[in-house]
Amino acid sequence: MEITSEEIARQIEKAKKGKQGAFKFLLDYYWNEVYGFQLKRVRNEHEAEDITIETFAKAFDKIETFDENYTFPTWLVAISKNIQIDKTRKKNASIYSNTTDASNEQVQKIADHSPTPEDELIREQNLAELLRYIKQLKPHYQDVINLRYFQEMSYNEISETLEEPLNNIKVRLLRARKLLAEIITQKG
Repeated sequence: MEITSEEIARQIEKAKKGKQGAFKFLLDYYWNEVYGFQLKRVRNEHEAEDITIETFAKAFDKIETFDENYTFPTWLVAISKNIQIDKTRKKNASIYSNTTDASNEQVQKIADHSPTPEDELIREQNLAELLRYIKQLKPHYQDVINLRYFQEMSYNEISETLEEPLNNIKVRLLRARKLLAEIITQKG
């Protein structure tokens, strides 16, 4: 099904109002574009993925500043490019020096509740099968899934445990759940 520019605009408006489903839609729809752009630049899957996660975290944190005179993917790529340039400059500095100083209200936009269809799918799996599926994810996705579902940590606890910004954790979990749901659906 072709996604229209009107639908994209609607989803951006919903995201500006803090709707979880809109963040998920935008992440799923634009992930490959931003990730592909970064992969060409940094030529390293793990680094491209980290920059992409950080890009969406920053974009969702600053969504109300998005100017409709630009296209959303252009805005995302610009954020992504700036993050990558900063990371290159600070290559020897600590990874944590690049955290966003988001206000609590903005960080709360990506909700910590209301189970998604992916959550339901994950919960329905038998444990042994689910563990096999999780093993197919990259290690940094395995970590957040394990902390969230098996150790039942909150987003804040995961953020503290992994020493990563809360927004990055939220985006990584969104992405991990989507990838896990795809694996479950393919095997099912």
